[in-house]
Amino acid sequence: MAKSLKKETRGKDQPKKAAAKKAAAPKKLAGQKKTAAPKKAKTGAAPEMPPPRPVPPMAIGASSAVLDRLWGVVLSRRDAPPAVSHSARLLSRGTAKVAQKFGEEAVECLIEAVAGNRHALIAESADVLYHLLVLWVDAGIRPDEVWAELQRREGVSGIAEKASRAQALPAALGVGTRKIP
Repeated sequence: MAKSLKKETRGKDQPKKAAAKKAAAPKKLAGQKKTAAPKKAKTGAAPEMPPPRPVPPMAIGASSAVLDRLWGVVLSRRDAPPAVSHSARLLSRGTAKVAQKFGEEAVECLIEAVAGNRHALIAESADVLYHLLVLWVDAGIRPDEVWAELQRREGVSGIAEKASRAQALPAALGVGTRKIP
């Protein structure tokens, strides 16, 4: 029934839409080149984030040190009262909630990347990194363990490295295929 309603209503408003588009479109004079229409502002979208503060020259390249320090802060707040510390509140809710929050932040980061919103992508990337550190603290992972894994992979072809994981993953999951889901 729903399909038949869709079919019946599909064609009824089409002429109106086409007429409205035609009326709204500016007339092109003979010989004029087609120009790209200006991008419309998205309605209902979150306001654009202000640009990030400039990074002092000495701080550039110290990114892993910043992450190490932030991990230490999150670790120190693990046993703090949840009413006082956002990190403590996240950690008190358990691994599933910490992972869910990380996933939500990752999705927001992806949305800003697809939208091409550079400043918001930077802000969301910082959120993703913070929530990743909270996830590490929850799992008992130290940043130097992750840095060591990155160093191990450095200089290894991404294709070869991924292929080695593709063989180990199905066995770990008890799956009889080599395809990654």
